Amino acid sequence: MSTPQPPQGRRPHDQQPEGFGEHNEEIYGPEPHIAPSTTEDERLLGYPTDRASGRFETEPETKDLLYPYEDEGGVTTTPEPAEAATVVETDEDVVATRRPDDVPEMDIADDVDREGEIDYSPVPEETPAAALLRVEAALNARWPQRIEPDLTRIVDLMDVLGSPQRAYPSIHITGTNGKTSTTRMIDALLRACNLRTGRTTSPHLESVVERVALDGESLSPEAFARAYDDIAPYLPIVDARHDERLTYHEILTGMAFAAFADAPIDVGVIEVGMGGSWDATNVLEAPVTVITPISLDHTEWLGSTLAAIATEKAGIVHAGSTLIAMRQEPEAAEVLVRRVAEVGARIAREGVEFGVISRDVALGGQVVSLQGLTGVYDEIFLPLYGAHQAANAAAALAAVEAFFGGERALDIDMVRAGFREVDSPGRLEVVRRDPTVLLDAAHNPAGAGALALAVQESFTFERLIGVVAVLADKDVRGVLTALEPVLDSVVVTASSSSRALSVDVLSALARNVFGADRVTVVPRLGDALDRAIGEARGGDGKGVLVTGSVVTVGEARHLLAPAG
Repeated sequence: MSTPQPPQGRRPHDQQPEGFGEHNEEIYGPEPHIAPSTTEDERLLGYPTDRASGRFETEPETKDLLYPYEDEGGVTTTPEPAEAATVVETDEDVVATRRPDDVPEMDIADDVDREGEIDYSPVPEETPAAALLRVEAALNARWPQRIEPDLTRIVDLMDVLGSPQRAYPSIHITGTNGKTSTTRMIDALLRACNLRTGRTTSPHLESVVERVALDGESLSPEAFARAYDDIAPYLPIVDARHDERLTYHEILTGMAFAAFADAPIDVGVIEVGMGGSWDATNVLEAPVTVITPISLDHTEWLGSTLAAIATEKAGIVHAGSTLIAMRQEPEAAEVLVRRVAEVGARIAREGVEFGVISRDVALGGQVVSLQGLTGVYDEIFLPLYGAHQAANAAAALAAVEAFFGGERALDIDMVRAGFREVDSPGRLEVVRRDPTVLLDAAHNPAGAGALALAVQESFTFERLIGVVAVLADKDVRGVLTALEPVLDSVVVTASSSSRALSVDVLSALARNVFGADRVTVVPRLGDALDRAIGEARGGDGKGVLVTGSVVTVGEARHLLAPAG
């Protein structure tokens, strides 16, 4: 069999049209190289629908399927909502999930070839939900795998795909807390500046399609499946060159970068999966990087000290780039400054070159005044809560300024419009009223501390009931201690993650922090939500806060979603 050729439409960086990289409205130039016969593919993947006008169209986000992975290398099974999910498992972890109404019955054994491998190729007349299920199964089959400090597989994948990550400039974001919110803010600001964006975030809350977005919208199930099918023929080529196969995260990264090049986009806004130096996204060598506050998390992979973790995250800073560094502990800040000097990069620091000048609580968020790299931007409404989100906004603004050269102020009306449209699901998100139910994915002490401050500042609950489920490999006592001042009582429960801390252990820790009279144990998350909401309903000033992990919030978000 002949070796597949790189897909059409991916132009190396040095073959971009005149004006590429000048960050103006003409940045993407002429149409991509697309065969005339692929009109339907163009519609689904967001290619030009009118080549003369250069207009683009993307499909709306759907949430037909849940996906099991939790955060930065974590894995969990799916929830048990009112519509029961069918879960296909191995001895290790979940391979695929589906809800009965989404797809017809499928016997995976029918798709096993003579070598014992499952055939994940497209099926004729496949429904969107079935296509997504097939791709999820293919991705999940790559899990679990060892996490190794190695970029060789992703480099090889980019090579056989025609280096799609070089077809556009990117802004690269890492850190411990605030990465996703900052990524979404950068994306919104760039779109307000009339640029077409491709965005990756990690982890997702409810569906894997959330991880890849074009023009601010998650890929549709059809587009997501097509993105996988586009690169699937090249995966065995790369696998054959290495002792370890391409991982789940590496394949998702390849899918995103290739889909962005094919779209085409003007700029990528790329969140690191975990760490930085050895993360698959670090094939970018982006001109602008952002590092949000660094704290202790994922210590089993990144190191047990702030300096070690900062060293890993600083690896995304490359020669000639600009680092937007949010406020750090001295131990971490020293590492970042040293990295900048070693590689010949530039740095802008929160509190020195950029930052928050003022902020006032407002209905539905806050009004902030920000010091950017090029001037002051005032009267900006940010529909997110907390001082930490204002700081994220300042970093996002500085990153966009740096992307445009950092010499001229951005149009204030565009900046206001961009921030006005920002959202960050699962980050102090109000999902119900009467009683108010808040969701926040805080899963380490630093995140829980920021959450507690934001709740105290932005809400006036007379009584707040916590629903808490955490993962066993986190600093659980630290999380509970940070939450204790704002929770009048706590319902201890568990997510469906294979890494979830048992309710017995969690309840013992919670009683130690809160006192036995403030702790209730309800093993199932759905029942815990019913208990807390029932207790809060009908009383003025009562609310519910669901927190402890990304998977807890993702499951709760699904369970609390309006019918239909």
